[in-house]
This record gives sequence, C-alpha cells and structure tokens, in this order.
Amino acid sequence: MPRVHLPDNTEPDQGGDSADHYFAETPLAASRPSSVRLTLPDLTLDLQTDSGVFSASRIDPGTKLLLMEIRDLPEGAILDLGCGYGPVAATLARRYPESSIWAVDVNSRARALCALNLAASADPNREVHVISPDEVPADLTVAAIVSNPPIRIGKPALHKIIEFWLERLEKPHGVAWLVVHKNLGADSLCGWMRERGYLVSKVRSRQGYRILKVTQPSA
Repeated sequence: MPRVHLPDNTEPDQGGDSADHYFAETPLAASRPSSVRLTLPDLTLDLQTDSGVFSASRIDPGTKLLLMEIRDLPEGAILDLGCGYGPVAATLARRYPESSIWAVDVNSRARALCALNLAASADPNREVHVISPDEVPADLTVAAIVSNPPIRIGKPALHKIIEFWLERLEKPHGVAWLVVHKNLGADSLCGWMRERGYLVSKVRSRQGYRILKVTQPSA
C-alpha cells in the first residue's frame, strides 16, 4: 500500500445532517459508512464515504466536472485543497504517478477517509500526504492546486485560504484549477483574484459551475 502520512488522531468515523457541517474539525453526525463510484473517461474509483463529510452520498457534480476538465498539470507537488474523502486526490494520484500528492482538510473524518481511498487506489510505491491545515510544512510549495474549495465557510475565510495557497504556487509555471458554482460567488471570486494580479480564465461553464484556471500574476 502507498505510504500515506496521516496524523495519529485522525480516525474514520454530507454529511446530510443539517446541524452538522463538513468543514467542522470533528463532525457531529453519527458515523454511517457508505461508498460511491467515481466514473471518468480514463478511470473508475470506488470510494469510501461517511456522514459528516462533503457530498457523502454521491460524487459532487462540480468535482466531477473539474476532474473532466483539468489537464497538463506541471511537474511537481499537487495540492487537493479541501480534499474531503478524496475523489480529487485519488484521481490525481492515478493520473500523475510521478507527482507528490498533498491532501488538506480541516475535517478529521474526511482526512481518514481520504487516506483510506488513496491507499486503495494509488500505486503502492507512491507517497502521499493527508494532513490538516495546521500541519502544512512551512516551506511547502506546490506546482498545482486542484480544488472544489469550501465556499460555505464565508468569503473572508475563503479568501484567506485561497490567498495563502496561491502564494505557495511555484513560479513561473504554477497553476490552480478551481470549481465554484455561479450562485456561490464564482464571478466575485474571479474578480477578487484578478484584483491581486492573478490571471484567471473560465475554462468551462456547465450547470451553473465555473471551472477556473488561475496562473501567476502578470508582470
């Protein structure tokens, strides 16, 4: 199995419970293990899920659209920001066998599931990292970010997270691929990143989702 770095205090346990939030560090919802199948043109993955994590009962359509569109990621470390139970991280681990994979999420139950799914789907010789935001190495930089970001944490918190990671993109070829629904602020997020000098293109719009490609600030 791949060497998955997982904190000792992370244990498997959408949520779907209205009182619970997938961006909570410790979900309140009782554990209800399940599984979902992710089918893409180049691979199929069966993924373990549970209550209290994002889109537990199905593959989020925005996430699937993102995975259909991303291509030509640069060589180097790849970050799945807000990894949930790991559909993005597991897909990238299969598609980019030479790249290190970093999966970051505040939700301990999601991290545990992501680690299980990576261990089940990734090449046995791979090393991946499933960590909390507090465990991000101070010197970590990444070649690519691929994320369905946690929009519902609120704009100030979201901007802080996005800015933190965009500043860690390797220059000059680092790139971020994001999926954000129009009704949840995709266009305003585009404007905010452009105000900071980043080049943002809308690669695809479908069913209200925007696939955004973000590259380094212009000179």
